[in-house]
Amino acid sequence: MIDRISYITVAPEAMEAFGGGAKYLGASSIERKLRYMVELRVSQINGCAYCVDLHSKQLRKEGETEQRIDCLPVWDEVTFYTDRERAALEWAEAVTRVEATRVPDEVYERVSEHFSEKDLVDLTLVAANMNFWNRIAISFRRQPPGRKG
Repeated sequence: MIDRISYITVAPEAMEAFGGGAKYLGASSIERKLRYMVELRVSQINGCAYCVDLHSKQLRKEGETEQRIDCLPVWDEVTFYTDRERAALEWAEAVTRVEATRVPDEVYERVSEHFSEKDLVDLTLVAANMNFWNRIAISFRRQPPGRKG
């Protein structure tokens, strides 16, 4: 794999501007643990190594169990996620795979049972923001901190 540019170094003003979304989401109606869970799942779908590492660590720091972190890729096949979490994950997956799903009405109806209109906008922004950062990090091959090579 070739080394690519550091987008943070090359365009710090842009990264600071786009980082404003993270500030909003940090104070949004979506609780931190659920936000990290959605961010991790979106990053798993997109294959972003840096973000998978980051959000896994954040979830551990929030007290999330290893089992729930490990089983996140198969959340719909196990019973230890709440209905609210399941709705959020289903919504985030549909938003992330928008080209294939077109975010179906049935998914909207299910998620609307667990989230207010404001919550649903914030949840959608969590998924959209994570998709943005995944695309930047993947494009420039940002690596998790630690061992290289």
